[in-house]
Amino acid sequence: MVQKKKINFDLFNNKAHSGVASKNASLKKSIIKRIDRRSHCTITELSKELNISVPKTTTLITSLVDDGFIQDEGKLDSTGGRKASVFGLSPDACHFVGVAISRFHIDFGVMNFKKNINIPFKQVAYKFENTEDSLKDLKNEIKKFLTSIEDEKLNIRGLGISMPGRINTKTGNTISYFNFIDEPLKDLLEKELGIPVFIENDSRAMVFAEMNAGDSINEKNLVFINIDYGIGIGIIIDGKTYYGKSGYSGELGHIPLFDNEIICICGKKGCFETEASGFALKRKFKEKLKSGSSSSVLKNKKIDDIQLPDIIYAAKHEDMLAIELLAEVGEKLGKGLAVLINIFNPETLIIGGALAETGDYIRLPARSVLNKFSSALVNNDTTLRLSKLGEHAGVIGACLIARSRVVF
Repeated sequence: MVQKKKINFDLFNNKAHSGVASKNASLKKSIIKRIDRRSHCTITELSKELNISVPKTTTLITSLVDDGFIQDEGKLDSTGGRKASVFGLSPDACHFVGVAISRFHIDFGVMNFKKNINIPFKQVAYKFENTEDSLKDLKNEIKKFLTSIEDEKLNIRGLGISMPGRINTKTGNTISYFNFIDEPLKDLLEKELGIPVFIENDSRAMVFAEMNAGDSINEKNLVFINIDYGIGIGIIIDGKTYYGKSGYSGELGHIPLFDNEIICICGKKGCFETEASGFALKRKFKEKLKSGSSSSVLKNKKIDDIQLPDIIYAAKHEDMLAIELLAEVGEKLGKGLAVLINIFNPETLIIGGALAETGDYIRLPARSVLNKFSSALVNNDTTLRLSKLGEHAGVIGACLIARSRVVF
């Protein structure tokens, strides 16, 4: 039986190095970063990019191969001369668990060092509330998932959590949920799980996923609008996640954009969420049914039991009421998108979250109103698209955040 190589993670411990060792560790991490961004590199390419000699680069590469972080992926095709070896990250060097918390379920995933998901995603039912019972259930579900993958013998180095609400990513404090505990949620979970835990707001986790594993890998200025029951945004500026001074940026849903008397969950009136969110869609849908409109949803559900996934499913199956109201929500959404484009002038504006699953039913009405209210000069430079990562954006982002905090 072949024994798995023991990986020396002291490379990522800054306190473990000094002098020449510190410089070599820094160069090794730079090599890993470059290979990570480009999938694979030759020694010559790395030597030029890092401005170090080929022999020095070769020594560092050999050490990283011996340590199990990178692997020789064969020879590069060449029209003549000696073919160069190309090096890529070693997939099994380490693994990271992602946990994406939503209003009614938790998604789990496991990512290897090469950013591949090699264990199928898993979803479990869960009621997300600011209560002791909800926190207890969260801890139990995470423990059950970790137990379920023990036979895989994975080298798990961290666990990332994507969740709604205001999060202090530096301290691991959750402001909107589980704010009754005496210590940061991060610390509480680390004690119980025995592995490093990293917590991020769901919208920021999603935009991080788009930049590192989606269709926006080469883009530096992104805005991701997460439309679920509420609305939040994740912002990338010059290739870095934007947090704001207090770390609570992205609360687009609570901008007072509409003149109405609808009370938002934040307690104020006229918030963007009151007209352009999953909460708004569900409210409008139920109001229409109670006033006599028909829908296929009523075949299986009573009006008071209808939830957002039921309406999304109905729209995907050509339910006219669901499609009609999605268009109405999409038009209201377009106003908010126009605000984002006029302020940030991003390369790409990505629509994600639950409502993005309805595709053009939400995108086209939003695009139409966006064209009307945004500056043409700015609008023409921005691509509007739906998230290709879909419902897995949050859990992929959670995996990537754990990976980036441990390795990069």
